[in-house]
Formats: sequence, structure tokens, C-alpha cells
Amino acid sequence: MTTGQTPASSDLRVLVLSGGLSHERDVSLRSGRRVAQLLRDAGLTVEVRDLDGELLPALAESRPDVVFPLVHGSTGEDGSIRGLLELLDIPYVGSTSGPCRLASRKPEAKAVVAAAGVATPAFLTLPRGLFQEIGSAAVLSTAVEGLGLPLVVKPEDGGSALGVTVVERAEDLPEAMVACFAYGNAALVERAVTGTEVAVSVVETDEGPVALPPVEIVTEGPYDYDARYNAGRTEYFVPARLDEATTRAASEAAVAAHRALGLRDLSRTDLIVDAEGTPWFLDMNVAPGMTELSLFPQAAQAWAARGGPSFTELAVSLVRRAAARR
Repeated sequence: MTTGQTPASSDLRVLVLSGGLSHERDVSLRSGRRVAQLLRDAGLTVEVRDLDGELLPALAESRPDVVFPLVHGSTGEDGSIRGLLELLDIPYVGSTSGPCRLASRKPEAKAVVAAAGVATPAFLTLPRGLFQEIGSAAVLSTAVEGLGLPLVVKPEDGGSALGVTVVERAEDLPEAMVACFAYGNAALVERAVTGTEVAVSVVETDEGPVALPPVEIVTEGPYDYDARYNAGRTEYFVPARLDEATTRAASEAAVAAHRALGLRDLSRTDLIVDAEGTPWFLDMNVAPGMTELSLFPQAAQAWAARGGPSFTELAVSLVRRAAARR
């Protein structure tokens, strides 16, 4: 990518995939519309498609030069769609199917990232069936005794904080598990870390992965689905209000996680920075949201303000990088 270069018109044909049937459908559609308009403004030919029964025949017939997958939730981030694109031999933006599958499974991703030297909170994975086999009371009391309070309960996959609960009291843990199981069949229960919540986006350049300016997230109450996508509940600071050393540590943690998971093109790492300045890995996103309130675009705009490419230039660069892999 060449910093500051205005993207020229191109005859590349890009298909933006968005929508799907997950709980994050609306966010995905908004992400798709925004990226499609950016690419059109840069002179690319863009089609936007939802996931439906006509998708694969249409892809096989039209064979776009590049697919830009912006489907959120399990089917969009677990590598399955990308695996089909690989079978069709159609280039696409983003990580390949295997690393996506790894990154989407929070327990496995945390283990890999921890092995790479990045701090991550202690955790336990609890499948729904375990409660039927050995009893919920025993399971939950052991979790509280072993991990302590407060705890965070979240589905082992999925995003947008759906099904996520912060548990301050042991008696609230059963209700949190019920809320979590509404979005999946296994829960990740981890020790809560207090501090500054930041998101660090990473993009691939010719020199390797680069961390964009961290985005600090401040909200009253949990940073849940409503706080993420409805204006007014959350305040963002871009770049995050961190000192230079802590900013560097958060950026290095995000790049290390990106590399450890074998990701490609772009990612977004969610972290908590504690009072000592240690960044704790929480989650990895291989298909970051691209709406007006999403974290990746905010980071990209802050990067542009520092002399990096504009958000439009960045989107075009990702498409060109994917097209070059044909």
C-alpha cells in the first residue's frame, strides 16, 4: 500500500457479501452498504449480495475478480464461506478459512494467543451438555471458586457482545448462562479484568502487519449490542488516551495475536488494558464491522489523520491485494 496515493479507477469487479441469517444481520448489511459505496466512489464496479440459495450459482457464473466478505456472526467468521470461495477459486479479502475457524472459536484463539506471549484472562469452557451430565450447581460453584468474581460469560463464538454478561455475584451466574446459551451451545467463562477497553485494528501492508491507532471505548454499563450500534450510549477516543509505552504494548499485542492466529489482510483485536499497563487479549475479529460507529473505520480515519491512507484508499488496497492473489 502506498500512503497518500489516491486510488485510480479500476475495472476490477468486486462482490460484497453481507447479510446472512445471524443475529448480526443488520450490522452486516450496514457494513456492506458502506464498503460498497467507498469502492464505487473509487471507480470500482461493485455488486452487493446477501446469502441465499442463488449465491453459489451466481458466483460460479459471474466469477467476480474479488469477493469482500462482510458477513458477521458464526457463518461469516467461522471460515465456512471462505472455504467455499476457495473451492470456487475466487480471490477474497481477509483471512483464509482455517485461521478464521481458529479465531472464531474464542477458547482455542485464547490458547494460541497466550502461547504467543500475549496475556489473556483465565477461563473455562462450559458446553451445555455438561450441565445435564454432572449438574449445573456443581459446575457453576467450581467455576466461581476456581476463577473468582467478577466473571464474564460469553458464547464461545459469535460477536457484537450478544449473549455476554458481566457477573458480579455468584447467584447471578445461572441467569448469565441461560442468556449465553441463547446464542450458542457452549459458554466461555473468564475472569473479568478491569481497566481501559480498547480495540486495535491491524492491516497488512507490503512491510507486514501494522497496528492502527487504538480506539478507546467508554460507555455507561456494558459495551453491549445497543451500545455498539446506537449512537449516544458510547464515547470513543481515537487514538486511545494511553501513554506511549502502553499504546506500543497494546499495538504489539494485537500484531502478535494477528500473526499467531495466521490471519491475513485485516483484523481487530479487543483488549482490556489494566492499571499496570498490561494489555489483556479478549477476542479476535476477522470480519470487523464497517458501519459509521464501528471501531475499524474509526481507527482507519485516525491513521489517515497521521498521514496514512484514507479509509477509501485502505479499502481499495485490500481489494487490490486480494486480486493480486489470483
